[in-house]
Amino acid sequence: MPRRGRAGSSAGGPQGLPGISTTGRRAGTFCVLLIVALAAQATRVQVFQAKELNHNPANQRLTVERYSQPRGNILVGHDTVTGSVPTGGRYDYRRTYTDGPLYAAVTGYSSQTYGNTQLEGTEDDVLSGTDPRLAGWALWDAIARKQNPGGDVYTTIDKAAQQAATKGLGGQKGAVAAIEPATGRILALASTPGYDPGSFAGTSAADQQAWDKLQADTNQPMLNRALRQIYPPGSTFKVVTAGAALAAGTVTDIDAPTGAPYPYVLPGTTTPLVNDTPVCNRPNLSLDTAMIYSCNSVLGYLGVRTGLDGMLSTARDFGFNDAKLDIPFRAARSNFDEQMNESQLALSSIGQFDTAATPLVMAMVAAGVANNGTVMYPQLVDRLTRSDGTAVQVMEPRTYKQALTPAVAAQVQRLMTDVVEKGTGTNAKIRGATVGGKTGTAQQGVDNTGTPYAWFISWARPAGSGEVPPVAVAVVVADSDATDVTGGGLAAPIARSVMQAVLGG
Repeated sequence: MPRRGRAGSSAGGPQGLPGISTTGRRAGTFCVLLIVALAAQATRVQVFQAKELNHNPANQRLTVERYSQPRGNILVGHDTVTGSVPTGGRYDYRRTYTDGPLYAAVTGYSSQTYGNTQLEGTEDDVLSGTDPRLAGWALWDAIARKQNPGGDVYTTIDKAAQQAATKGLGGQKGAVAAIEPATGRILALASTPGYDPGSFAGTSAADQQAWDKLQADTNQPMLNRALRQIYPPGSTFKVVTAGAALAAGTVTDIDAPTGAPYPYVLPGTTTPLVNDTPVCNRPNLSLDTAMIYSCNSVLGYLGVRTGLDGMLSTARDFGFNDAKLDIPFRAARSNFDEQMNESQLALSSIGQFDTAATPLVMAMVAAGVANNGTVMYPQLVDRLTRSDGTAVQVMEPRTYKQALTPAVAAQVQRLMTDVVEKGTGTNAKIRGATVGGKTGTAQQGVDNTGTPYAWFISWARPAGSGEVPPVAVAVVVADSDATDVTGGGLAAPIARSVMQAVLGG
């Protein structure tokens, strides 16, 4: 008869194997818990904290990996304006730039020491090859940590327009922004004085010296004045005021008397609003005459008559007070105050008081008028591609705002063409083209003792064409040794050269 197993032995277990003690079970359970805890920690680190750890400044692995292959390129037309060269050092490749100072306001910089800015920054995932859209098998590549070849960024920049803008500014401190009105494509973006982004792209002592020198330069060559600097726009803002007055019905006929008094005393004060030319020192001038000669008294009066709500609404529709204007990297916020008394509103309506704008936004003003009142969202990138040229993303034109009705825009277009044909903007005339523009000379400094800001905004199309003008431009010269520091004398010729470049003249 078979013997019964001992009490406490495992039922069905191998004969002769001693039973598992309570201490052994506890030790086994503890080991299982440790394994579970380690798995949980590994999951937390590798999955949930992966992004944070990858972007931790102390993590050099990604930086080494980023520069282990050539970076994708930024292109103007079919020409690459960037490149990569082997270093033989810790980082295999460093960034290079073709005509670096010419395109620095567009490309920004990619530095192994100081990071990335502007297109090099906003499109870094594509250029470095880390954007998942570049992969054929995105999930597998992510798991395998496979690095794809860097993709390319095609800009909207017109090479001839960019060269004309930079040459026109020369050694002066200033900026140019040019836009294709019908699409919002940015054709030129120039800022002077410029800098060479390739001079500090690496990690050597020479790179650090170049960086330190640029940082110490009081002329701020690394400041993108076309996008990141705001200036009082002076009389160029009168284009906005004229549009607002016509839209509100404050003016219904640009050739009819406006009822503006002379002198026009700022409301609530005893201070008259002074004009720069004696032609303006008459009462009841028409809006057309006031724009031709840039009469402060008339446009200040019309701004007050239109009211803060009407002025603010039109200014916003042209891009003022937008703190999130990305092209794709961000522009500074242009300002038109939301709360003012009437005397402040009068000054703001002629581009003074606290009104301030980037050249980009003033180019949007000119482009919106040229595009029959429709302001398009400004864009600097045409398309993103893989290294083999296949498209990752193609940018489409987007409407920003309908600032003016087509009927009102047509009236403002005539006001601007009269400024060029008969008034302060004659230096912008182009043979065989219809040009509309507006000058501006904004005082600055204590008691207006500083060198004025010279402005000009404009658009141009071939004479006789009924199409939307192919180019609109804003120019500001912020510091110059010229004797004629006015919008018409200093900025208008630069705008003319940029428009000619686009028109092919």
